[in-house]
Amino acid sequence: MSFPPNYPNSPPSVRFTSEMWHPNVYPDGRVCISILHAPGDDPNGYELASERWSPVHTVETILLSIIAMLSSPNDESPANIDAAKEWRESREEFKRKVSRIVRRSQEAL
Repeated sequence: MSFPPNYPNSPPSVRFTSEMWHPNVYPDGRVCISILHAPGDDPNGYELASERWSPVHTVETILLSIIAMLSSPNDESPANIDAAKEWRESREEFKRKVSRIVRRSQEAL
C-alpha cells in the first residue's frame, strides 16, 4: 500500500507483489476497487461518487474491501479481462489456476 503526499484527501494505491489471477487485479498487481478511485464523479459513469474514495476510509476499511473483492469478484468492470472471462465461463479452471499460483507463491517462501 502506497500513500500519496495528500493522503487522506487522495486514496492510497494497493499492489500485490506476488502473482495474482483475479478479475479486479491488473496483471501488474494493482488492485482495482471503487474505494481506491479518486473522489468525485466517475468520468466513465460506472461508479457513484459515494462508492469512490473518501477521507473517512482507513487502512482497515481498505483491507476489508480487498478481502471482500477477493472472495466476490466484480466481473462487470474487470481490471483483468482474461481472468474475468475465465471466472464467468470456466469457474473450475479459474479455481485451478488460482490454486497453482497460490502453491507457487507458498513454495517461494
